[in-house]
Amino acid sequence: MGGRVGKPSRRLPRWAVLCTIFGTLLLLGSGGTLLASEVLLSRYEGAVKTADLFGDQAGPTPEPKTDIKGPLNILLVGIDPRLENPNEPPRSDSIIILHVPDAHDRAYLFSIPRDLIVDIPRFPKADFGGGRDKINAAMAYGSRVPGQEVPDPARGFELLALTITRHTGIKRFDAGAIVNFQGFRKIVDAMGGVTMTLDMDIRSEHLKPDGSGRDGNPNGDGYVGPQKLYKKGTHHLKGWEALDIVRQRKTVGGDYVRQRHQQQFLKAMVNQAFSKDVVTNPIKLDNVLRAAGQSLVFNGRGHSVVDYAITLRDIRSSSITMVKLPGEGVGTGRDYRGERLLDPSKDFFAAVQDDTVDTFMTAHPELINK
Repeated sequence: MGGRVGKPSRRLPRWAVLCTIFGTLLLLGSGGTLLASEVLLSRYEGAVKTADLFGDQAGPTPEPKTDIKGPLNILLVGIDPRLENPNEPPRSDSIIILHVPDAHDRAYLFSIPRDLIVDIPRFPKADFGGGRDKINAAMAYGSRVPGQEVPDPARGFELLALTITRHTGIKRFDAGAIVNFQGFRKIVDAMGGVTMTLDMDIRSEHLKPDGSGRDGNPNGDGYVGPQKLYKKGTHHLKGWEALDIVRQRKTVGGDYVRQRHQQQFLKAMVNQAFSKDVVTNPIKLDNVLRAAGQSLVFNGRGHSVVDYAITLRDIRSSSITMVKLPGEGVGTGRDYRGERLLDPSKDFFAAVQDDTVDTFMTAHPELINK
């Protein structure tokens, strides 16, 4: 069975779990930071929950290995829980895969559209018989626990991972994490904000200029009233502003543009995490680690986050390539049913599986997300 998100495992040292997500594992690039983190081990033990995200931990998890070899695929899933209804099954609002070639000195970041139409496999753990739907529904279907109202996001992650595997042919994910979108705000604020360059003007669908929520439309769907505007250019964003930007779908380009902004945000997080303002400030680093501990559920399939941090210590934001997979809508207007990916997406997935992404991207530079 999928592990309970509410039950933290106390085996893994989790001071570096933020390093696994968003590339902030690069904090370990500093020997001084590593030394300081060793001192903080006892303080952060148990801060971040772990769970059986892949359904393969029937017994005690084996001791983590110190050496990770081969190409790596890490599945990162962002959820935006309904605070007003915690019993509503979560949907995967963001699906991002980090592919690391065998040399472990660079990485490729790509997104799976949340509205991608796929075949979701049968999943007896949740009494789900399988069916065709948008991929973000897989997590909701899988998180249902027969006989109880409270959903299990870890079990939903398992079904989502199975669905992605069947659709893309990527046979295995070496690690995974569930990221609570509300945690974005806490992590960014703990770092003192994040500097991000916007490639277009963005109007918030949800927030007013002061950050408060817009009023609901009394005559139908959506919202009314003044909107927060983020102008094209470089901004130093507060946590609520960064979270607002990565949520926006109702822009020119829709969810594909949102995917690009999410990828840009991850790289901005890496740059901020590497800044001396964070690395050399023990109080700020302490706050970042605490915020991370409240925002993540992690599974390294037998490896600790420390193992991943050391393995990926040579990666920098400049060595992370953002990939845009081409796609299009299926149906229009009220007949809109979802999204489908176009060529050469299938060949890209095959390159991920075969660890030949370097060669593939050289032949397809148009897929690089600037």
